[in-house]
Amino acid sequence: MKKYIFVTGGVCSSLGKGIAAASLGSLLESRGMRICMIKVDPYLNVDAGTMSPYQHGEVYVTDDGAETDLDLGNYGRFTSSGLSKDHSITTGQIYQQVIKKEREGKYLGKCVQVVPHITDEIKSRIYRLGEKEDIDVTIVEVGGTVGDIESIPYLEAVRQMIHEKGKGDTLSVHLTLVPEVTGGEVKTKPTQHSVKEMREIGIQPDVLLCRCKNELDNDLKKKISQFTNIDYDSVLSAHDVNTTIYEIPVIYNEQGLCEIVVKKLGLKVGKAKLGAWLKVAESYKGAKKTVNIAMVGKYIELADAYKSIDEAIIHGAIANGVKVNIIKIDSERLENGVSPEEVFKGVDGILVPGGFGQRGILGMVYAARYAREKKIPYLGICLGLQIMVIEYGRNVLGIEKADSSEFKPDGKTNVVTLLEEQVDVTAFGGTMRLGLSKSKLEKGTKIEMAYGEPEAWERHRHRYEVNNDYKEQLMAKGLVISGYTPDGSLVEAVEWSDHPWGVSVQFHPEFTSKPVKAGPLFRDFVKASIK
Repeated sequence: MKKYIFVTGGVCSSLGKGIAAASLGSLLESRGMRICMIKVDPYLNVDAGTMSPYQHGEVYVTDDGAETDLDLGNYGRFTSSGLSKDHSITTGQIYQQVIKKEREGKYLGKCVQVVPHITDEIKSRIYRLGEKEDIDVTIVEVGGTVGDIESIPYLEAVRQMIHEKGKGDTLSVHLTLVPEVTGGEVKTKPTQHSVKEMREIGIQPDVLLCRCKNELDNDLKKKISQFTNIDYDSVLSAHDVNTTIYEIPVIYNEQGLCEIVVKKLGLKVGKAKLGAWLKVAESYKGAKKTVNIAMVGKYIELADAYKSIDEAIIHGAIANGVKVNIIKIDSERLENGVSPEEVFKGVDGILVPGGFGQRGILGMVYAARYAREKKIPYLGICLGLQIMVIEYGRNVLGIEKADSSEFKPDGKTNVVTLLEEQVDVTAFGGTMRLGLSKSKLEKGTKIEMAYGEPEAWERHRHRYEVNNDYKEQLMAKGLVISGYTPDGSLVEAVEWSDHPWGVSVQFHPEFTSKPVKAGPLFRDFVKASIK
């Protein structure tokens, strides 16, 4: 019988439901279970593609080109579960499909309602994945917070699934906040109310993960257990860690989370194999040296805006046996009179990530120039490649107004231009060059040495590319074109020739990097930065 675990959150958002769900997934995988990870989001957008990073954090891209919530990135880093557009469910998708069916007469004249039509569509999408032959356990993370009006249809669908499948085949895991108030006193009342709201909906949580600053003591756990009707052994401490998030599966395992889930669901599992996670945690904890990496971006204020890149840099540090200090630099600082020498003091490597729009572009160009001239290791990703080419065009080729069609649509010397297939695009959602594709790598280049083979398979998310009209000029002046699309029509990677390590790529290598196997470019970038 297929098993389903539903992970919900209470009190407030951003407590770490995604990390909790992913950690549980990794623990079950370590016991030999074949898992499926699903995220349901209550917003009305069809996907996360058109959302501002300030609103929703980064957009994570799957192999098949789906633009999804960043929690799928956590699933990808913590587990080997396959991820596609089907693993990201939004209210926009659900209503769009139900309305389509109604227009086609599929409901035979019935009045279309939230219950049963919306909830049935939610359940059918979860069952479609969870009932596959190669899946043992499906973990469904419900976005938002219990009590949100947007989440009600999803929680009702969860209640129905628990009723349909039975308690032996379903499990409710609720993550909630246990805050400290002035004086350090720990308060359990928010958690009590959160569980009460869940029970009013008709869902009794089986496991409670208490998000707190320090590990809960036994008296607090007993109190929470009494007031929430949850077994004492199933009240667990989700306390802060001082190393990396990759220690969290180990912490949950030490508290018996996997044993509780296995027992409650009656799973037949093997012995836990957590060697890789223990090695990752110990490697970072035991590192003696720290490398300073400056990330020059335009969405610096929100920590999650570059989540996958942050984690990939940490993966690179783990692979090299060092710790990393990521210094977030708003590119506009470099435009407002602050000297690069001051901004990059003590920095070992500079990374320019992706982004959209004119704001902060000049500051990124200054950062690329400083890295090139001062021989500081540089990694450019997506926009970061275009910045590298614009900087080279202006300061090496002497094209004073070298720019991009994104920032100067009518520019006469744009070294970056709109992709041909994007010229007539009028809708923004899901229309970029998206998903996994192959890049050919030039022999003897730094990128080819990093991947150790003549090709790289990575995911894309962009509309603009290097203008082929300037390719020969750039190469003649020493810019190395180190990667192409298989047909040779588009530039995928560039490098500085007379430089310790200056590499930029049009794709997003951060999406395939894992703590147990760092992305090749992040591994080599950090290695060069250490030197």
